[in-house]
Amino acid sequence: MTVNEQKIADELRLIAGEAQPVNALAYASRAATGASRRRRLSLSLAGLAVAAASVVGVLVVIPSTGGQNIAAQVAGLPQNTPEQLRAVRECMPMGGPVHDMDGKQRIPEHGKTEDFRVLVEYRDAVGSTALVGSTAGFVFCTPQKYEAFAERAVFTYWGYQPPGDLAAGLSGSLTVDAYEDQTDSHGMRDDDQSGGSYRVVAGRVAPGVRRVEIDWADGRRTDAQVANGFFVGRVLGKSVSDPEGGVDASGEPMTILDTPSVTVTAYDETDQVVRQEKDVTYAWRGPASRPTPRN
Repeated sequence: MTVNEQKIADELRLIAGEAQPVNALAYASRAATGASRRRRLSLSLAGLAVAAASVVGVLVVIPSTGGQNIAAQVAGLPQNTPEQLRAVRECMPMGGPVHDMDGKQRIPEHGKTEDFRVLVEYRDAVGSTALVGSTAGFVFCTPQKYEAFAERAVFTYWGYQPPGDLAAGLSGSLTVDAYEDQTDSHGMRDDDQSGGSYRVVAGRVAPGVRRVEIDWADGRRTDAQVANGFFVGRVLGKSVSDPEGGVDASGEPMTILDTPSVTVTAYDETDQVVRQEKDVTYAWRGPASRPTPRN
């Protein structure tokens, strides 16, 4: 997994600034969510809840993007519909993106709820996952059946370093910005709240791209949803035995989410390949995630 030095620095500053004793409940909650980030299928999140906040949406003004071709496509963010605005508020009940270690710790420099737009959303028979962004960066939003399983709105800068810019880190017609997992509790049964883990890939595309296909490396292929110069796709994850031999609280063998590297391909209006990104690894975060070229 790529080391995110900015996130580590932010977390160290927050930890250093804590003046009160450690909140055991908050850190236990973080541990459960961290297990999901490490691809572990967690069964211990029941009972957690978050409060909703009300925020008014406003127009975002986009700064100059330096004249790059793709900038024409993403020079303005789409306005949220009333339904999308409600979804963004539910995704960020603290009023904006939060700290990866504490869902109650909002990070003001990452923006406010009203700065964010639903850029593109992928829906399937179970539920949906949306790429939700501002001019500086993005979060993933996955509505839940069970509120206790809500994912934290953790922010990533476009280009992977501040201040973030819609044209930062572009790699031609196709830029893969993230490959991670999201929990969708709509995929869980009332009598067995397990599973519901989805593999999600998202990013940006140039104006000439009409279709983006994701090869999940397990026999499945998905056409991502493409809109507004962005794309997102997801597929239900499959669990495998933990290769490290971990066990759960009851002593049973633990399973993890299988996350092989994927291939993402962009096509033009004639369905010709215009760019392909191979070996997109789990926890992908831009150019730094690419394997070192071989001679």
